[in-house]
Amino acid sequence: MLQLCCPWCGVRDESEFRYRGDATVVRPPADAPVEEFAAYVYRRVNPHGWHREWWLHTGGCRMLFQIERHTLTHELRNVTSPGTKTAAADIAAN
Repeated sequence: MLQLCCPWCGVRDESEFRYRGDATVVRPPADAPVEEFAAYVYRRVNPHGWHREWWLHTGGCRMLFQIERHTLTHELRNVTSPGTKTAAADIAAN
């Protein structure tokens, strides 16, 4: 079973967490055209390899954090709290 490492609570079972979405997608500004919002909501890439995601620790501290997960092997790395700067180049390089 997959285990995630919460930055505040430590390693816990996946059942304590809820996936909250792709952390690499940037919301368009409020004055953006409708087409940009449609692309933001509906057009998604299905990545193979390392991918940054949002997770919420629903069964514990209820804190939101980011994690890099390999979409094929489910390996995990680079758990960070919101507001922490991460290098997108690190994901693309692997």
